[in-house]
Amino acid sequence: MEEKKNLSTTYNPKEFEERIYKTWEEKKYFTPVVDKSKKPFTIMMPPPNITGKLHLGHALDNTMQDMLIRFKRMQGYCTLWLPGTDHASIATEVKVENELLKQGLVKKEMGREAFLDEVWKWAEEYKGTIRNQLKKLGVSCDFTREAFTMDENLNKAVRTVFVKLYNEGLIYQGNRITNWCPKCTTALSDAEIVYEEKEGSFWHINYPIADGSGFLEIATTRPETLLGDTAVAVNPNDDRFKHLIGKTLKLPLTDREIPVVGDEYVDIEFGTGAVKITPAHDPNDFEVGKRHNLPIIRVMDDHGVINELGGKYQGLDRYEARKQMVKDLEEQGLLVKVKPHTHNVGTHDRCNTVVEPIVSKQWYVKMESLAKPAIEVVKEGKTQIVPERFEKIYFNWMENIQDWCISRQLWWGHRIPVFYCNDCGNEMCEVDAPHKCSKCSSENIRQDEDVLDTWFSSALWPFSTLGWPEKTEDLDFFYPGNVLVTGYDIIFFWVARMIFSGLYNMKETPFETVLMHGIIRDANGVKMSKSLGNGVDPLEVIENFGADALRFMLVTGSTPGNDIRYIPEKVEAARNFANKMWNASRFVMMNLDKEVMEKYSDCKEYSLADKWILSEMNKLVKEVTDNMEKYELGIANQKVYDFMWTEFCDWYIELVKPVFFSDDEKAKGVVYNVLYTVLTTGLKLLHPAMPFITEEIYTTLTDGESIAISLWPEFKADEVDVKAVKDMDYIIEAIKGLRNLRAEMNVPPSRKAKVICYISDEAKDAFSAGIPYIEKLGSASEVEFIADKSLVPENAVSLIVKGGELFMPLLDLVDKDKELERLGKEKIKLEGEITRIEKKLSNQGFVAKAPAAVVESEKEKMAKYQEMLDAVLVRIEAFK
Repeated sequence: MEEKKNLSTTYNPKEFEERIYKTWEEKKYFTPVVDKSKKPFTIMMPPPNITGKLHLGHALDNTMQDMLIRFKRMQGYCTLWLPGTDHASIATEVKVENELLKQGLVKKEMGREAFLDEVWKWAEEYKGTIRNQLKKLGVSCDFTREAFTMDENLNKAVRTVFVKLYNEGLIYQGNRITNWCPKCTTALSDAEIVYEEKEGSFWHINYPIADGSGFLEIATTRPETLLGDTAVAVNPNDDRFKHLIGKTLKLPLTDREIPVVGDEYVDIEFGTGAVKITPAHDPNDFEVGKRHNLPIIRVMDDHGVINELGGKYQGLDRYEARKQMVKDLEEQGLLVKVKPHTHNVGTHDRCNTVVEPIVSKQWYVKMESLAKPAIEVVKEGKTQIVPERFEKIYFNWMENIQDWCISRQLWWGHRIPVFYCNDCGNEMCEVDAPHKCSKCSSENIRQDEDVLDTWFSSALWPFSTLGWPEKTEDLDFFYPGNVLVTGYDIIFFWVARMIFSGLYNMKETPFETVLMHGIIRDANGVKMSKSLGNGVDPLEVIENFGADALRFMLVTGSTPGNDIRYIPEKVEAARNFANKMWNASRFVMMNLDKEVMEKYSDCKEYSLADKWILSEMNKLVKEVTDNMEKYELGIANQKVYDFMWTEFCDWYIELVKPVFFSDDEKAKGVVYNVLYTVLTTGLKLLHPAMPFITEEIYTTLTDGESIAISLWPEFKADEVDVKAVKDMDYIIEAIKGLRNLRAEMNVPPSRKAKVICYISDEAKDAFSAGIPYIEKLGSASEVEFIADKSLVPENAVSLIVKGGELFMPLLDLVDKDKELERLGKEKIKLEGEITRIEKKLSNQGFVAKAPAAVVESEKEKMAKYQEMLDAVLVRIEAFK
């Protein structure tokens, strides 16, 4: 007979995880070949930034995607999960610039070309790092199709879209307020700004009315912007200031006069009711300025330094200028007061510099016509957002969308494909760089210095990665995708932009479903961050517990759209589950006999336990499949966990163990086949969440090539035996009750007791079939059925169960002489305690001096001891 394969004695994921992944890659299980006889199922991996290691958020995001893609692969779909990385313009540029500074190299001194050479080296290194980390996690994506947002074909897609939008008048240049980082000297997107509560001040300043009739008091948190004021606004309905509208004020610290304008933007109840208007340095002021045709005076340069329009403050940093101006205002008697004020301040998330809103010339995309169809596809259900509550956030943003600032003053990124003729000033927008001017034929041409916002290229990710703008086989077959899995925090920056970009360029929404998950917090519910030092490296967790344990913990603790807490004990619990599966599988393999299995492979002479476990397994297949289809991944995992740990390991294996040691070959053959069926099915259901351990067990247990390409179990309604499930419920509850009762009485498992059953007609079949199980797991010496309760021995212990009542003779449970001896000692001890307390309470000195609470406590103790003594006396009497 062929020698049995078996698992190693102990579960050690380090022994097989890396080996298994290499095998998967070698066999190309995750590299799909377009097969039009199959349905496609496509997921595009949200590309992590090439700025460092993956974190737990990436681990959660990729585990969820991996669960879905493995599930669909096993269901027979032609699955593509396309991985890749994002160049992350500003984040990467800041990182590389800081690394070079440590070597004494300054970006601007190096020049653009030399600096970009260094960034490409960084990109290649970190793309490899991220790829290896993903493999450690066990992701089943197709690395042969791996994409990078700066790849030439993706760059061509970016240029093509830009030119198309430009030619249709949807891209334009304009001077508008942008969030500006004075340190990195670039415009920023909202995604790159972190708002922090900071202690600041409200400076109250008097602006003299030009006709000498008094002052108008304003309050500001940024007095340095006063130099760029072009008006003061009041609400036209404010009776205090109506008479001032149309008058002029002398702008302090300057020689200019500015008008008072009426605008309902001003909140009558807030501050002084008068607001300084600085259109070049505040987004709200910019809009007020447009309504009143106010001049725009920018008084800071790109570094946050006061420029030539700032008079004597020219050359001062914005905060130095603030100090000097406040001092000067005080000296001139115009500073009314300074009030402490806590407010949210925007800082650049990469360099922690406070962001400065500044008017600058940038490239913009007109969003109104692009947003409308993107709103419609969600309203019509062509793209569903899960959970549905996030649709409101999506609609709110899209319906109030502003034109998108897409230019960045950086070197790393997709350079804007606009070219200028230095001789005639002609502007050309071309996919490929022109060699000469289209107007004057001059070859003296330069390209726009700016690069595109990172989100511009990632908005094209669902189709640029498939070869667009070329008409490729992949693009035709795998677009549109099926599901996007991502965190709820980038619904605006990425999800919305992919939807309108897909509709604009491909005429189809890029995915059917957007599955939103939350962020991972620490055990106390605090968001993980480097500054707090509460982050967790997923590779360290994998090193200590294995990838399967981390994956299982992350997804089982998640529900769509909700944050989850990382609790180390839960990872340990997941590893304990893996260990339980390993040991149970090892036990099964050691006892299976292939020849006997084959001989009785068609035998259906099932015991109650067999029928029950097969029914429960089938129900599990249906429920888990439904949960997976509904993206209830955590619920699916929990159900498999409960079934494999409890029903399979703790109950079924224990229930059928006696068969292993019997002489009934047929019974063995049936049990072996049921064990094999249930274990392999459970492994398949568990595989999406725990791919490594299920692969190792499956390939050791079966002749299958790999569980990754095995077929997903199908629900078989005809194999659900409702009566067997109900009958087994009777037996399991009875066994649990017997075990609990024995534990309460400190009866060792080795001491057998007769079980007398007084059972309803409905439950009789169940208890009759369950006799061997009650004997084995309920420690019964024998099981007897009675029709009349008067036949129950007088001193029997009673147990009410579903379907009737069970009795065990007391003398079967305990040794009479030993128990009487033990009860006698307990009686003496309790009587002693009662006597001690009686003496204390009869002592008038104690009662008079002791606090009432102490006296009451002693009385309660005595009542408790008396209750215990009464119970002991009843037990003693029962033995007489």
